[in-house]
Amino acid sequence: MPEQGLLLIVSGPSGVGKGAVMALLLANNPNLVCSVSTTTRAPRLGERHGVNYYFVSREEFAAAIREGEFLEWAEVYGNYYGTRRSAALEQLCRGKDLILEIDTQGARQIKAACPSSISIFIKPPSFAELERRIVSRGSENAESLARRLSAAQEEISRSGEYDYVVVNDELERAAAELESIIRAEKARRSS
Repeated sequence: MPEQGLLLIVSGPSGVGKGAVMALLLANNPNLVCSVSTTTRAPRLGERHGVNYYFVSREEFAAAIREGEFLEWAEVYGNYYGTRRSAALEQLCRGKDLILEIDTQGARQIKAACPSSISIFIKPPSFAELERRIVSRGSENAESLARRLSAAQEEISRSGEYDYVVVNDELERAAAELESIIRAEKARRSS
């Protein structure tokens, strides 16, 4: 039977580059898998059900909450997001190291339920750079941009609650730093 995998929480504000860092990290680490969250938001261009997210109706999500199917869940920007308990436990029991890319609300829930999880917060090099990244996406109107920037300030203020903080000022360096954290945690737990 394989040794149980590590449960890794990765958070950071919208636009910080979590997805790009995770893609590089996953490409270099075959034992690392990223949890696929369930959400009520509509798919963005190019996103696929079961790959990027499990896209469900608000009614389906509410039923899953009532049934206790989520390890964590939260409402973010008017949509619900959650991590299915059964999918996460299956990966960990197979010996896979599992990344939950979740917001600070979900991270607090996971830390409370799974104190041995490792939490990593990805920060931007500056708030001005974060704003530039969000604006360059071209997907935000003035109201949603203001909402995202306000939420980002709140999230960044919580970075001290995490075990590690990584600044994403350069993609390859940030991914290498996350990889080093994972190696160190695996070594610490196997000694």
